[in-house]
Parts: sequence; C-alpha cells; structure tokens
Amino acid sequence: MINMNMLPGYMGQGLLLNLSLHTAQAVPLSEEMTASYLGGRGFGIPLMKDWINTDPFHSDMPLLFNTGPLNNTGVYSSGRGSLVSRSPLTGTLFDASFGGRFAHCLKGAGFDYLSVQGKSSTPVVVKIRDGKATFVPGDQLWGKTTVDTHDALKKDGATAVIGPAGENRVLFANVCIDGRYFAGRGGLGAVMGNKNLKGIVVSGNKKPFRADTKRINTANREILRLFKASPVLYGPFGIRRLGTPALVDVINARRMMPTANFRKTYFRDARRFSGVELARQEKRGGHGCYACPIGCKKTMKGEGPAPEYESVSHFGALNSNNDLSAIIRANDLCNRLGMDTISTGSTIACFAEINGANLNGDSICSMIQDIACRKGEGDILAAGSVRYAKGRGRPDTAMAVKGLELAAYDPRGAYGMALAYGTAQRGGCHLRAYPVGSEILRRPVPTDRFSFEGKARLIKIAEDANAAADSLVVCKFGLLGASLEEYASALSGVIGVEISSDDLLCIGERICLAERYLNSLNGFSRKDDYLPDRFYKEEGSSGAGIDVPAISKRAYDEALDRYYRARGCDSNGIPLNLRGIEG
Repeated sequence: MINMNMLPGYMGQGLLLNLSLHTAQAVPLSEEMTASYLGGRGFGIPLMKDWINTDPFHSDMPLLFNTGPLNNTGVYSSGRGSLVSRSPLTGTLFDASFGGRFAHCLKGAGFDYLSVQGKSSTPVVVKIRDGKATFVPGDQLWGKTTVDTHDALKKDGATAVIGPAGENRVLFANVCIDGRYFAGRGGLGAVMGNKNLKGIVVSGNKKPFRADTKRINTANREILRLFKASPVLYGPFGIRRLGTPALVDVINARRMMPTANFRKTYFRDARRFSGVELARQEKRGGHGCYACPIGCKKTMKGEGPAPEYESVSHFGALNSNNDLSAIIRANDLCNRLGMDTISTGSTIACFAEINGANLNGDSICSMIQDIACRKGEGDILAAGSVRYAKGRGRPDTAMAVKGLELAAYDPRGAYGMALAYGTAQRGGCHLRAYPVGSEILRRPVPTDRFSFEGKARLIKIAEDANAAADSLVVCKFGLLGASLEEYASALSGVIGVEISSDDLLCIGERICLAERYLNSLNGFSRKDDYLPDRFYKEEGSSGAGIDVPAISKRAYDEALDRYYRARGCDSNGIPLNLRGIEG
C-alpha cells in the first residue's frame, strides 16, 4: 500500500452537507481513502460501505461528488469527476463519470469530495465558495429545465443541477454539469431530487500543491504525442473531428448495431445519423472537459450539445428511427428534462416491442416528455425497462443487466463486450472494460471478436485499468491513445512519490473487488452476471460476409468461470479475499 496521505495533489479534506439541518462540516481525508482508493470512483468504497444496504431514497443515503488527485493539476484529460451513490434503478453501488468544470472548481473551493446527506424540507440550492457553503431557497427554480437552472446559477461558478425528471424521481434521471455535461447513468439525479436539492454551485481559486512541475510537463508532452498518434482520437474520421458518432459507421458495418430493441444487429439507414452526416448540422470545431485537448464534444448549429454515439444509436436504430432531426430533438429533450439517453431510448424500445408499436420521431419525443413528467403510461416507464417489462408479463423484452439498460454495442458481435456487460458491477455498462477498443478499434492489440478465448483475463485487466482511470480521475477516451504508464508518470510528478502503472492496476483491482463485495451484501451474485436470454437464443443480422450467431450459453458460462478465477472470486462470483474491504 502506497502512503499517499496528505500528499500533494489533494486538498486534504472533504465537505459534509446535511440538507435536513442546512449545515456544512469539513472533515479530513483518511489515509485509507488516499492510499487504497486514490479518489473519484475509488472514494466511493470507504464513503459508501456503511450505507450499502440503505434504500437509495432514504434521506441518509449519501450522494457523493468526488475529485481525484489529478484534478486541477493541469494534467491532460484530468478534468472529470465521479458522482457516487446507490442506484435506485439497479440497487448496485453506482458511480457516474462527469465532465465540465465542476470537479476542477470543487478542488478550487478547497475540497477533494462533497458528501450530501439528509433531505431539505423545501427545494434548495447549495453554493460553495472558497471553503464555505450557503443554503439558498430553490423554489423559484423547481420545475425548470437543466439549461434554465444552469443559466440562473452559472454566474456563481460551476454547476450540478437536475431537471424535472430528477424532481419526479424518474429512476434514470441524470445530473447535468455546467449545462452540457451529464452524470448520466443509474438514476442518481433521482437521488438528488429526492433530497429536494435542485442544484449545487462551486467556485474558488485554491490549487493543490504539485511536487514536480517539470515531470508533469514531460508526461503531458508524451500524453499529447500519443493522443495525436491515435487515429481513433485524432484521425480524419476520429473522435476529435466527429465526436463519438464517428463510431456509427464502423459499428453498423461490423453488424453489431442494436436495432429494433436488439432483435437485429444491422440498421440499413444508419448512414442517415452517422458522424459525417451529423457534422453537417454542427458548428465547426469542438470543445472538451477542463484540461482536455481532444475536444470530443460538439455543438449543434441551433445551439445545445450534439448527441453522442449512444444517443443517436438508441433514438435511431434501437427504435427503428432514421429521422436525424427527431434524434437530435430527443437528445435535446433528455438533456433539458434531465434523463439518461441510453435508458430512455432502451425503455421506449422495450415499450414498442411489447405493444407492437411503430414509433415515429414525434411519438418518441412525446414519450420522453411523458416519462419525465410521469404522465400517463410515462409514469410506469419512468421505472425503467426491467420493471416495465416485468409488469407487462414480458421480462424477456428488457435488454438490461442488473437492471441497467445495455449500451449501443450488440454483444453478439463482440464476445468480450458480452462478458464485460455481464460482469460490470454497476450493471450492463460498456465502459467498465470497453473491449470495443481491442475487438473493433484494434487498439492496443486486435482480438477475435467472435471468441471468448483470452477474454476473461482481458476484461479483468481492463476493468482494473478503467477503475484506476475513474479514480485518478481521467477520461477513458485518453486510454485509446495514452496508457496508465503515462498517467502514472504524471501522478508521480503531482504527488512526489514514484507510482508505476502496476501500482495503479493494483489499486484498480482493489476497487473492483470491493465493489463486487459490497454489491454481494445486497444479494448480487453469479445469477446477475448473465445477459438477457435473447442473446443466447436469437442470432443477429448476418450479411456482407459476416455471420452473427447467437452466443453459446455454455461458452459464456466457461468464460465467466475463468473470469471469476482471474478476479479472485468463488464460483458464485463472490470475492475470496476480503482483506481491506470488510470493516
């Protein structure tokens, strides 16, 4: 264990807010937090372990805004933060990464994390500046969109706000950061709304001490060199130029684009919402999170954030919709109302399959509004696809793992992604391991996407690496160019202690094991690490020389066994060595 207590890179304290009493208290960081869990996502382990059995909507449930040791240090792509609580959608320990300036400004205000507990008797906004918190009435903002709320508060600093969906406790409501970034998945916006917390504003001019600026600058030069050498990031059809919708064409061509609620894996009209097509309706250039040179975020000519790949895919192919203007409107509605686009699109697609409905763009947008306002059938859909499908007697139509709707990569087209969906601790998430890097983008090394061979260890290592990245906190897109080795060098420069990539992987492994153990306390086990039966029984859309068979359940089981052995778990998926996790 690395002794990182009170090292440079940290502000040395967190801030505890009690909304019931409208009080704020600064508390020192513990050695366990810095040495064992780095920051960000990792901080969620010690701060949540005493609350893991608490109902997400209990007033005592913490809502954590966590920074990492690289925030506010100038290291490239280190501007992200981590929102952590227990998800009302999945029941799992949940972290949602977010961009913007909020994490940077929270450290500027003098804190490494913010823990919000209690419930205000009336809507409230919390303003934090230079170490002090004030509570102001939020009644006048209640009912307003995320954009309007941000506009009303932005003069005082970086913002984290909810929209009507969070106020109405939609189980996949998000938290909007700085008016255009989102802690999207898991429904943590509903946790915030349940506390009657409309928004938080943070500002301050403090900076963490950096031990070796020369080494940080050297690491930054190497990180930027590797970014520019990556065709995925800086290529002519890469993320810097086209944003994440650059993936539309390649995913569809590989016959793994979720279509018609995952009943098909190819969408003939996908070119209508490709990155190239979308770019024609965007302003030139891009922007990124604080201290990020990639600039993957795009803006529509009519203002507002451009949709990400997951959004265009789920409001497009997943709902058999080829109307780009409707996709853009659906994305904008979700942003303004404060809802996760993946779960929203998937829940609507589930509704369409069960009811035999052919939804057009107007119908999709109308349903989004109904869900956010819990109007009519939207009130039932606001609980997510799993609860909706079960209530309709069709649980087979909910395309989710552990209650979290799957992202825009059909697992029949990438077996590493199949295993990653199943083993992801927060639910069916593509970003815990992101094997698309090796299986589709061929980075860092190509692997056979229709084989489970070697995937168990690949997924385990990738989960560890991404847990470390989420705790530093750095953007995982950066790992499509640079690696943990460069970020370990940057961290060494920040804290003045030599850290290797192996050290970071060890911390990532500890975080993944701890998350799995904490979830097991709520009954999660092997039974929850499987995909929906559709993927084992129905083949995908073969064609163009590509055969997309159903996944062998036996082969998946064998891969899951190998994963558990690599992860250090028993055959039921429970960690064998709990040292440093319990207590």
